[in-house]
Amino acid sequence: MIRFSRLLARLRHSPEPQRLAGLSTGTQGGEALYEFRTYQIRPDQSSAFLKLTNEKIHLRTAHSELIGYWNVEYGAINQVLHIWKYDSFGHRAAVRAALAQDERWIAEYISKAMPMLMCQDNHVAVLLPWSRISSPPHQGGVFELASFRTRVGAASVLSASLQDAVASRDSCGPSHLIGAFQSDIGQMDTVYALRWFKSADERRLVENEAKAGRGLSLVESRKTKVMFPCSFSPLK
Repeated sequence: MIRFSRLLARLRHSPEPQRLAGLSTGTQGGEALYEFRTYQIRPDQSSAFLKLTNEKIHLRTAHSELIGYWNVEYGAINQVLHIWKYDSFGHRAAVRAALAQDERWIAEYISKAMPMLMCQDNHVAVLLPWSRISSPPHQGGVFELASFRTRVGAASVLSASLQDAVASRDSCGPSHLIGAFQSDIGQMDTVYALRWFKSADERRLVENEAKAGRGLSLVESRKTKVMFPCSFSPLK
């Protein structure tokens, strides 16, 4: 965990964008990258943090594409999750370098938001070959991020099973797959499913009715978070 005072100092004195962008060349095959960022907010600062982010998020989205921004309701407390899309690691490095030089972003958001946070975490994933980012059938409802950690090298087998299972569940109506991902940096051998449900109760019914797929025997652990989209989230 990085102390936020040190992080702020690093942002203020970050090297020029061209130098940072040259540190990486992107993923093999030109796959888009999706960075999952998780912030743990101080309990007494949750409302203030969300209000500030709502007012200043446009300063951040001017630099790269925001997929979604959620407030976690179940599975964690005082936590937000947001997903950002990049063309490559080089693209992300250039964006981060540009943000470090954006005086408005630093003064109006970073300097105020950092003291409100307890810690930050991130990991990078790519879409599974058969998956695409899609929007929910309508606004409202809840989102679930489910992570499946498999045995070493077994994520591709689970991917095929997940494709069949999601097609079966989504055809029933109460749920909708937003995107399915596989880890690239962070917790390896992990598959992520981001889904939308009409309600938290509908999600529970779907889970209770689901049958174990052939790949689920390869899963070593599973974790879920149920989330509500923030007002400024592109995905709602």
